[in-house]
Amino acid sequence: MKSGMEESIVLQGLSIGYRSGKHLRVVAQGIFASILEGELTCLIGSNGVGKSTLLRTLSTFQPPLAGEIFLGHSEGKTMQPLSAFSPRQLSQRIGVVLTDKPDVGNLTVRELVGIGRSPYTGFFDTLSPSDELLVDEAIQQVGASALSDRLLHTLSDGERQKIMIAKALAQQTPIILLDEPTAFLDFPSKVETLQMLQRLAHDLHKTIFLSTHDVELALQLSDRLWLMEKSTEEDGVQFPQAHLSVGTPRELADDGSLSRFIERKGIVFDKASLTIRVGEVCL
Repeated sequence: MKSGMEESIVLQGLSIGYRSGKHLRVVAQGIFASILEGELTCLIGSNGVGKSTLLRTLSTFQPPLAGEIFLGHSEGKTMQPLSAFSPRQLSQRIGVVLTDKPDVGNLTVRELVGIGRSPYTGFFDTLSPSDELLVDEAIQQVGASALSDRLLHTLSDGERQKIMIAKALAQQTPIILLDEPTAFLDFPSKVETLQMLQRLAHDLHKTIFLSTHDVELALQLSDRLWLMEKSTEEDGVQFPQAHLSVGTPRELADDGSLSRFIERKGIVFDKASLTIRVGEVCL
């Protein structure tokens, strides 16, 4: 933990999954973990393990099955349960950036980023000069000032992702949650996006938590990793669920978690350099 870092989100005995009538599907249970302010935390794991379920639960898009999520209070960092916040208060605490392309018609970049101010102004209210300034600052922070007057449908995927992050910055929430922010981007744009998020976390003391399949980039750029894996019969779980390993990339490399997750025939994880090497597979 970096000196002076505060817990921003705390999970206490959290269980996640789905209810459908009398049926219950538990994806993971008994999660105890913290996300720290001023850090970039990356959630990694195989397809179908439950990363999206966890992210949706943290984003309040679906309720937890059990346990509690606590947020640091904006004054004095007093922890309060998520359930204690009104929807308006939550919109001023948590910004969410989804992978889905927004269906926003002919909005300009500035107009979309301006929607980030709606928790304070109301959705259809006119922005004040101070709101307009915050919108300009958010666009500048993601390096997209040259795009301000462009229509959204003219942007590339990488440019659009920058603008969605700018919208979250204009919302001025201490916490930003992102679902696969590097999906559909070319490699240079993936690197640029994660570097930008790391910088925003460090420089603006934001709590930034994202899911990603770009494991190698997460190893190099994240301050902390959450690794979700399926439990096995050897773990004593009758119906395999996910379990969570939390630590810095170095800590998860040293305890063997990353090797267990990454290594397959022809795929080798180098713990010393935190890199992945692909070799020939002998049939």
